[in-house]
Amino acid sequence: MLYWLLFIKLQHSVPPFRIFRYVTFRTAFASLTALFTALIVGPMVIGRLREFQIGQYIREEGPKAHQKKAGTPTMGGLLIVIAIIVPTLLWADLSNRFVWIAVFSTCAFAAIGFTDDYTKVTHRRNLGLTSRAKLGLQVATAIVVGSLLIAMQSYNLYSTRLIVPFFKQFHPDLVVQTLEHSPHWWPLAFLPFMAFVTLVIVGSSNAVNLTDGLDGLAIGCTVIAAGALAVLTYVSGHATFATYLELQRMPQVAELTIFCGAMVGSAIGFLWYNAHPAEVFMGDVGSLALGGAIGTVAVIIKQELLLPFIGGVFVIEALSVILQVGSYKLRKKRIFKMAPIHHHFELVGWSESKIIVRFWIASLVFALFALTTLKLR
Repeated sequence: MLYWLLFIKLQHSVPPFRIFRYVTFRTAFASLTALFTALIVGPMVIGRLREFQIGQYIREEGPKAHQKKAGTPTMGGLLIVIAIIVPTLLWADLSNRFVWIAVFSTCAFAAIGFTDDYTKVTHRRNLGLTSRAKLGLQVATAIVVGSLLIAMQSYNLYSTRLIVPFFKQFHPDLVVQTLEHSPHWWPLAFLPFMAFVTLVIVGSSNAVNLTDGLDGLAIGCTVIAAGALAVLTYVSGHATFATYLELQRMPQVAELTIFCGAMVGSAIGFLWYNAHPAEVFMGDVGSLALGGAIGTVAVIIKQELLLPFIGGVFVIEALSVILQVGSYKLRKKRIFKMAPIHHHFELVGWSESKIIVRFWIASLVFALFALTTLKLR
């Protein structure tokens, strides 16, 4: 909106406004807008949540220290989503289709999370939507995103080929070429691509959701992951950097840098209120939206295989749950004292603040490693 007004309409009459054509400049403003939106709107949102008595219910089998958090306002993810979407709409080029795909995915996953949180609140228990219903809605959203990207491919704006870390020339295509031009089997040609996109986006969404168990843990890791994605998005859309790093250049994805910048600013602003001891929890409305946004951006910029490193802590948290459940079902034995793994460290005796900071450090190390792979190819 502001991009259209300040650059498209006024660049000729007010030459200094030409600075708004630069993605880096608008990304900085989007980050600051998101940060101050979260800081200013935060007290109003928290106050409203308290007024409606939208408090968090703590599961009884969890660490006993968490019982004192019962009643802390939840659904603070609404603040995160507002602080991401508003700056994006203000500073991004809204004629860019990739921006709208990212906005759609974020809002759709936020709606799923909102429904889940609202069900918990109205039923006054720690169980919202059934696992099947939640997963079904997530898969449906990911399929829509995948379908939109396939449509973008027809305009030569997107590629279904993978970028494989450490390998320059290996770019496998997820579309079955022998079936793509067959009128009868055409839908099956895109089945591997759709399955892969669904796995990445839904997996990312749930991984962030599982990480959201300690004050500031998930949102702090999100700041780092979104920052790394902002760098990757910028270089993927920049002609010189993309050529130098031998990346597939996608000029249209550069605008997503603004979206990632808004995610960073929003997460930092929310961390102000979510830092230990938290004044508000993000709830599923925040964690599912952030995870869905991270996964969607990774798919758009063709860094799906780098995502496990960008969000290394999220992956470890999700794997700890998978291993714990699998081990118990197969052997009737638990690997960890409790899953996700941050609860294991709590029961071992680590303080909550120590776990959070150390996981942030691990997240930063993973993100830095992901960025180094751009040249180690």
